[in-house]
Amino acid sequence: MATQMRTLTFPIRPLPTPEEKPDRWRRRRCYGRGLHQTQLLVEALGPNKGVHRLVFDRQASTVTLDVDPDRFSLDEFKGLARELGLHVTGEVNHVVLDLPDVTRTIPARAIEERLKALPGVASARVNPVAHSVVVEYLEGAPTTAADVIAQLKSWGLRARELWAPPAWWAQHRLTLYTLVAGLALAGAWSAERVGLPAWLWGGMYLLAYLSGGGFAARSALAALRHRQIDVDLLMIVAALGAALIGQWAEGGVLLFLFALSNALERYAMDRTRQAIRALMDLRPAQARLESPQDERTVPVEQLQVGDVLIVRPGEKLPADGRVLSGQSAVDQSAITGESMPVPRAPGDPVFAGSINGGGALRIEVARPASDSTLARIILLVEEAQSERAPTQKRLDDLEQRYATGVIMAAAAVTVLPPLLLGWTWSQAFYRAMTLLVVASPCALVISTPASILSAIAAGARNGVLFKGGAHVEKLAGIRTFAFDKTGTLTEGKPRVTDILPLNPREEEALLALAASVEAQSEHPLAQAVVQAARRRELPLMPAEGLQAEPGKGVAARLPAPARTVYLGTARYLTEKEIPVPKALQERAEALEGQGKTLIFIGEAPAAADRRCLGAIAVADTVRPEAAETVRALKAAGVERVVMLTGDNRPAAQAIAAAAGVDEVLAELLPEDKVHQVKRLTEIYGAVAMVGDGVNDAPALAAASLGIAMGAEGSDVALETADVVLMASELARLPYAVQLSRKAQRIVRQNLVISVIVIALLLVSTFFDLVTLPLGVVGHEGSTVVVVLNGLRLLRHRPL
Repeated sequence: MATQMRTLTFPIRPLPTPEEKPDRWRRRRCYGRGLHQTQLLVEALGPNKGVHRLVFDRQASTVTLDVDPDRFSLDEFKGLARELGLHVTGEVNHVVLDLPDVTRTIPARAIEERLKALPGVASARVNPVAHSVVVEYLEGAPTTAADVIAQLKSWGLRARELWAPPAWWAQHRLTLYTLVAGLALAGAWSAERVGLPAWLWGGMYLLAYLSGGGFAARSALAALRHRQIDVDLLMIVAALGAALIGQWAEGGVLLFLFALSNALERYAMDRTRQAIRALMDLRPAQARLESPQDERTVPVEQLQVGDVLIVRPGEKLPADGRVLSGQSAVDQSAITGESMPVPRAPGDPVFAGSINGGGALRIEVARPASDSTLARIILLVEEAQSERAPTQKRLDDLEQRYATGVIMAAAAVTVLPPLLLGWTWSQAFYRAMTLLVVASPCALVISTPASILSAIAAGARNGVLFKGGAHVEKLAGIRTFAFDKTGTLTEGKPRVTDILPLNPREEEALLALAASVEAQSEHPLAQAVVQAARRRELPLMPAEGLQAEPGKGVAARLPAPARTVYLGTARYLTEKEIPVPKALQERAEALEGQGKTLIFIGEAPAAADRRCLGAIAVADTVRPEAAETVRALKAAGVERVVMLTGDNRPAAQAIAAAAGVDEVLAELLPEDKVHQVKRLTEIYGAVAMVGDGVNDAPALAAASLGIAMGAEGSDVALETADVVLMASELARLPYAVQLSRKAQRIVRQNLVISVIVIALLLVSTFFDLVTLPLGVVGHEGSTVVVVLNGLRLLRHRPL
């Protein structure tokens, strides 16, 4: 069934550079650059990300998208736009809810279509197996989270926060109904055998039918109201048919075992949720807040950015923040998956949910509790478990046609054999009811989500976030990996090695000037310059209007004297009409031959000519685990590893040789990385791009699969990547590949088991080798087997 496209329009504007002031001619220049940025956005997004058309209206300052709601992510679109210097008006809001009654009141597809029709809703995804829905909409839209919940309730659906502990009755009622059905069935069978009155055992059979088949009957009737046929209808028809020919016990056994398998499936899905719900318990309910008078305890929801907290040894950290004083070893394994406690000292970041070691810490809050790294992890997993994998989507689409075919086949078995083969009507009807049971695709339908949801939960517990079942399946088939260099294959912590001022007496002045501009940048090279200035205790000037041009450089305005300072490549300075002296270029080339990266510095004073001031050389080191990671990927079947970088070729080749990659593509701008990723896709098929979310977000979005590493503090990575490695450890990548491939193997095992069992039972039914009770046992037994097989993934750990 083809997905209906949706057209969405958002206000959008390019962010101006420091020298682009708001007069008419400057605005034209700014929006001309906006057209270039939007074109890069078009190239990075595409059908692979659910975007089939993107139009930028320069006059109205809007962007219009034709999107596939099943694949489009509003968060990812906004994050990538921001990384390219485009501002999309309005914040992205999500509501993720548990729907215990999904399929019993309204089928999943009908719920999605109704939600998508609400004004302002960008996407709605229902997972009938996980019993959840995620709705994405822009802040300020006519529809709010309260509207979504109210609409669901008006349709007869109970809705609650996904990770909120369910009420006891809601959690256990399916199990209790199953228990009642089993006891009533056993009592009725015993009463009938010993000759008790028919009204007694008949009433007990009726109770067994109502308690064992009530949930399935509601689901079947809801589907029929929307002109759909599902597995529940097959079971109900088979049970009623058995009762019609006097086989009350066999129909009761069918409904009891069907209810039992549903209860076991629900238990299995709850196991995957409990694996993530445990993260909610990591964050303490209260925090110790430092005040001028004393310390006081406050709820974590009241914490604000800038508050100072006291965390004593052994306590859980209540919020993301930065260490102000104290030293300790912090266990942040639940957030990043790192097995050993991490030393933390003044200036280091810490995360909510981590456990403090032996030292007391004073921490400045960096994010409110609702926006902590832990909260964002939980939101990502909520959304991931609400998305269906491609295999699950295909099976869900097949279920409708398959169930219709089974009913038609059962009708044929009821009518044709008595007319053509001399069967009795009772014999033919009984065989048809058995056919309805053994041909039911319950095990086939549950085989994929049981495995995929377990893989998502296992990954989240070990620092690997899959943002949907589709990405679990896709990673399993990737054979080509492209790595960004800085911060991915390298430590991302380069050091300043050489300072080359044109005036030898101005070395410290040049470093202080560069650090003043770079102080606001997140790029590892920028941080290296800032750290070098701090080690020398150089005073920094306040910079205004920082504007980065990814892959080229940055610019900012500095006071006293007023000027715009530019830092970046030699080509970047040339574009800004700042000539680089030949002697400086020659010295820079010699350093580049040693594997170092050069940052050129120039300025444009208000009342003087633009000039180059010098250059700074920085060097990065290869991660110790980089070469072993590349070897592990190749041992796992990866055929080609490519490195993409904006760095100069000599420096790139030195890093590539140490890491053991197959191909080096150097001196690339962000748009060049996008083009190279697409070229690699054309040559090798699906390509995974691995980066740190800084300066490589377009390439992450353009790849078949985007993997962001070390994203515990990167908003862009969390928004644009398909898979997030929370720790800055490349070793997590082979684990993610192994997990996805194990999930794929188990899905295939489950599919094979399901198909073989159905085929054997069908053949046995036609040869009258299987009675209805045996068919029920074989059918429900295979369902339980595939669910338990999928749950094995919860125990998968890194090697």
